[in-house]
Amino acid sequence: MGPLLDIPNAEFVAQFQTNVFAPIDLVQQVIPFMGNGGLILNVGSVSGIMSTPFAGPYCASKAALHALSDALRMELAPFNIQVVMVRAGAIQSQFGQTASRNVERLLPSNSRYHSLTPQIQARAQASQIQATPAAVLAQALVRRIQRSKQLPAEIAIGNKSRTLPLLKRWLPTRILDRILMGKFGLADWHPSQNQK
Repeated sequence: MGPLLDIPNAEFVAQFQTNVFAPIDLVQQVIPFMGNGGLILNVGSVSGIMSTPFAGPYCASKAALHALSDALRMELAPFNIQVVMVRAGAIQSQFGQTASRNVERLLPSNSRYHSLTPQIQARAQASQIQATPAAVLAQALVRRIQRSKQLPAEIAIGNKSRTLPLLKRWLPTRILDRILMGKFGLADWHPSQNQK
């Protein structure tokens, strides 16, 4: 988490290693053992559909996983292997604490956005507000899988998993940008405020 201008390249690589390359590597490793039929669940995020300020690398990595899952779904269909993207909303985890520590570690004192540190920290913690317990998510997902032989391409699960993508779909981009900029302190902020 943090402003894109302040994120070192190595942090981008690490984010993509975790959220993109590792899941695809796992798929490549297990496919030979799946035979003719099976199910692959990739855990995506509403952040892969709707980007927010101060979360660019995370949003981009989840968007990449969504796109790769779309390709896998089509490529593996002839082998009777279903690929389902789990579009997770706010799920209780250590994500917020880890993201906050990374903001402290990565945001330089001379950042153009230093005066917005509280708002950047708020974005780091946003996924933990009214978050769905992980056990509830797991139980709901298992029930959904057990009920259906042919699953949808995407399963929305967890708080905000449906509402945020609807905002992205129906609101004009300028209005959505303004809402998100306001939520994270950018709407009325001017870079000269950083000089204080």
